[in-house]
Amino acid sequence: MSMSRARVARRIAAAAAYGGGGIGLLGGATVGLLLAEVRLARRTVGSSDDPPPRADACYGAPFTLRSGRRPLRLGFLGDSTAAGQGVFRSRQTPGALLASGLAAIAERPVELRNVALAGARSDDLERQVSLLLSDRHQVPDVCVIIIGANDVTHRMPPALSVRLLADAVRKLRDANCEVVVGTCPDLGTIEPVYQPLRWVARRLSRQLAAAQTIGVVEQGGRTVSLGALLGPEFEANPRELFGPDSYHPSAEGYATAAMAVLPTLCAALNLWPEERLDVSRREGILPVAEAAAQAASEGGTEVAAAPAGQRGPWALLKRRRRRRLPEEAVAAAGAEITEAGTGEPAAEAKGAVR
Repeated sequence: MSMSRARVARRIAAAAAYGGGGIGLLGGATVGLLLAEVRLARRTVGSSDDPPPRADACYGAPFTLRSGRRPLRLGFLGDSTAAGQGVFRSRQTPGALLASGLAAIAERPVELRNVALAGARSDDLERQVSLLLSDRHQVPDVCVIIIGANDVTHRMPPALSVRLLADAVRKLRDANCEVVVGTCPDLGTIEPVYQPLRWVARRLSRQLAAAQTIGVVEQGGRTVSLGALLGPEFEANPRELFGPDSYHPSAEGYATAAMAVLPTLCAALNLWPEERLDVSRREGILPVAEAAAQAASEGGTEVAAAPAGQRGPWALLKRRRRRRLPEEAVAAAGAEITEAGTGEPAAEAKGAVR
């Protein structure tokens, strides 16, 4: 299965590179059946019109005097999952969780700016990138992008989706910003989605995730597979990890996702101790398409460019161990949070990675 997914991912990525619109994966009869299933799923899956809580703030402000350095700048882009749809407190959003975790590890304040938009597809990334780069004196040090689910549900051609994401990563890298992309979640884990839509949704989302990985790595970014919708725990614990609408993650779900992304975020900034490749964990240097296909099947798997000196399209596949932060460090990171750029107390956020 992974080799087949690798071939499809290569085809999609190649079409993206050469401006192709997409690759037809389903026949007309299948599409008709899917449309009927989609209508049923849309009636079943709940939705919320409440905007996600804003979490733009400076996290770990007490570290300012200790470090004597300016805050790290963390940008967040993408769709409703990146924005934190489904929770009601800013400290529960993935941006706040990662900002406070990053502050605790770096022992340095972190300014978060989240420009993600609920309902966004990859064609909105150009606007979001422009917002983050509009002030050349406030360019983020690192950005996290979570995108792809709406591309699948709105039937955006996968090659177009990958090309738009790769363009966004390239622009951020050209601005000397590190980039970590959470690839398309596995939509087959959404509870109210039934067969055969569940099988097709899983297939399409994993194919897109693998192709996204190829496009991102080629532009110098890193990816973390969000796999079975932000981690394999979602399939085992859907009641705890999905929110009230049965579509977006709960607060516990976002915390699970943050712990999966945090090691890669820190590694991008050289804050995470590098470990030797662990063969027993099936880590290694692989052809980029094969690494992408493996990562799409397992949440929390990182793919990055292979070390210098490797010839050809190779990638480094790692299954980083999730480490719980010392409670005192997390408390210090969340002890005093101010609205970014204002010096005023933030309206809710006291982010902490659980």
